Amino acid sequence: MIQYKKDIENIAVINLDMDGRDGNIINHKIYKALEPVLDHLLSEKEKGKLNGVIFTSSQKTFLTGGDLEYLYETRSPEALYEYSQDIQNFFRKLEAPGVPVVAAMNGSCLGLGFEMALACHYRIAVDDNNIQLGNPEIELGLMPGGGASIRLLWMLGIENAYNVLTKQKKFNPSEALARGIIDQIVPRPEDLITAAKHWIKLNKEESRIWDIKTGEPPVSKDKLRGTLKTVQYLTASLVSSIYANFPAHLSILNTLAEAIKLDFDTACKIESQHFSELVIKQETKNMMKTFWFDLNNIKNGEMRPEGYGKFRARKIGIIGAGNMGTGIALSCVINGLEVVMKDTSEAIALKGRDIVYKKLKEMRDSNKISAALCEKAKANFTATKEIEQFDNCDLIIEAVYENKNLKIKVAKEIDQYVDEYSFFGTNTVSIPISDLGAVFKLPKNYIGLHFFSPVEKIHMCEIVQGKQTSGETIARAFDFVKQIKKIPVLVKDNWGFFAARVQNTYILEGIQMLQEGFSAASIENLGRQAGMTRAPLALADSLSLNLVLRYEEQAAKHYGPKYIAHPAVSAINKMIEDIDRPGRPTKRGFYNYDEQTAERNLLWNDLESAFPTTQVVFDFNEPKERLLIVQVLEVLWCLHEGVVQSVAEANLGSIYGWGFPAFKGGAVQYISDYGKEAFIKRCKHYEMQHGPRFQVPKIIHKLLP
Repeated sequence: MIQYKKDIENIAVINLDMDGRDGNIINHKIYKALEPVLDHLLSEKEKGKLNGVIFTSSQKTFLTGGDLEYLYETRSPEALYEYSQDIQNFFRKLEAPGVPVVAAMNGSCLGLGFEMALACHYRIAVDDNNIQLGNPEIELGLMPGGGASIRLLWMLGIENAYNVLTKQKKFNPSEALARGIIDQIVPRPEDLITAAKHWIKLNKEESRIWDIKTGEPPVSKDKLRGTLKTVQYLTASLVSSIYANFPAHLSILNTLAEAIKLDFDTACKIESQHFSELVIKQETKNMMKTFWFDLNNIKNGEMRPEGYGKFRARKIGIIGAGNMGTGIALSCVINGLEVVMKDTSEAIALKGRDIVYKKLKEMRDSNKISAALCEKAKANFTATKEIEQFDNCDLIIEAVYENKNLKIKVAKEIDQYVDEYSFFGTNTVSIPISDLGAVFKLPKNYIGLHFFSPVEKIHMCEIVQGKQTSGETIARAFDFVKQIKKIPVLVKDNWGFFAARVQNTYILEGIQMLQEGFSAASIENLGRQAGMTRAPLALADSLSLNLVLRYEEQAAKHYGPKYIAHPAVSAINKMIEDIDRPGRPTKRGFYNYDEQTAERNLLWNDLESAFPTTQVVFDFNEPKERLLIVQVLEVLWCLHEGVVQSVAEANLGSIYGWGFPAFKGGAVQYISDYGKEAFIKRCKHYEMQHGPRFQVPKIIHKLLP
């Protein structure tokens, strides 16, 4: 597990090599295996037989860490404080043997692993864009607990430390070097030890700045006023951008703000305190549950049909060079796939190619991908009007305009290029897959692949199973979606599928509030304050009210006599028919739009005349709660009807599919904020006030204890 070797120059190389793993991990139990090694190093130093220490790895991953199960289960702040302090004490011991200590990172180093690297005096990494470095704990609603916040504060200053911990979070080696969180990059893994030994020889007595300035704070008195202004700015930015809904951001900022006036060891105790208080918060548990446990369930194939071998695509055909087609193409080529993109004319296809090339250049220039990968992606990409170039594709994806007849026409044209060993995916938003696949030669090889715009940024794809879609095609679709690093969510071929259907309830509730006399501005602000990524009326405009109404019509057709019309439908009809403001496509909706660019401006000036404001004094929590609860209930109905079949998919799908608050952990996890019985009671309160759309499906008793 740990290999120790010392050369004739008394430089010790400690090789981390965990048996039975692709990478090394560290947590509050495993680090204890390193403690005897550190004790031995200290004794060697006392004997004058140690001049430096290098940590390296024989695994693909240098070191990652954290014990998510322990943190998720533990609800004692005292136990968590002790957990944090134990790890901090270990890292303090690591950085104080009296000789230079180097982390020579041949692979990714994240979380608690990177906290250990930060405790080393010098950090070297291989120049490989596949390597990820940093402290991305905030993605799980957490913050570092091993002293990383305080070390980064001393190393970078408060603003840069805050940004490193809360914004990008993961860095490739070039980015990490530019940010100042590592010190050197080398071209090849075999150069690591040579570079580390060279640095050690030049720095024979290395100490950290906080140990040189023992008892002093990182910010001197003459610079304190300016630093406090930075804290004010960061606080205002935090409130304006995410409405302070994510506790981890505030915990990190509070830790840094308090630490600017404290010595290093006292500041580390402050970090432990904020860490222990954060971990027991419900929002933190929500995010850990969804972004770790639920996500891993999906990645491990919880819903993938069993009995089929792994599918790995090589060549992808894409029909349509618009926003969706180019986005899908980009996601494929940056993940090593060969792509042929076709449109009706060479000019349109080449215009789409230029969009893909432009985005590749932007990714290269911002160090998201290497120059080599950029050139390889271009070499693997072909734009054409010739359908014959789809020969030998493993998968062909249609991403044309949302029109049933057009999609059927395309399916018939492409039929000859799909055989038993390939399949066809349609990127439709609302058209039944079974209807489209019925015209296909091999309907069992026809499936829905609903990507979300912008494709290259949204990490989810709905896999929609038609009535004749085979299990093998579903399995292949799962593997392909994972291959391009997206989250596969299996969805039943039902009205609105999953994301669009539930999203519609949010829009309808916002429109209904407008009809009830809430001002449009307050509705939009409340939607964002509740944690939604987009406000309801702005979202309605972007989709168009005609599409919002179409989903309601599909619901009416699906449920027949059981269908109860949403009260917002009358307001939608008023906007479409009486006022002629159906949304952004016509540059007329709840908002005004720029005539040239169609960019959204301010709310429509006369909206108050059409929907007078009568709700002036009200409890802000109730409308925010309504906007979220209607979505949660629709997700429960989707689970009840088998539209989605797992809580994990429902949670991740709600966050990535339409922007349900991430700090709530997704739509089903949201119920944990109340507890099942309290949630049901709250829904009954709204049902009495607003009608049967707040009725709770019985499946809640099956899903939750």
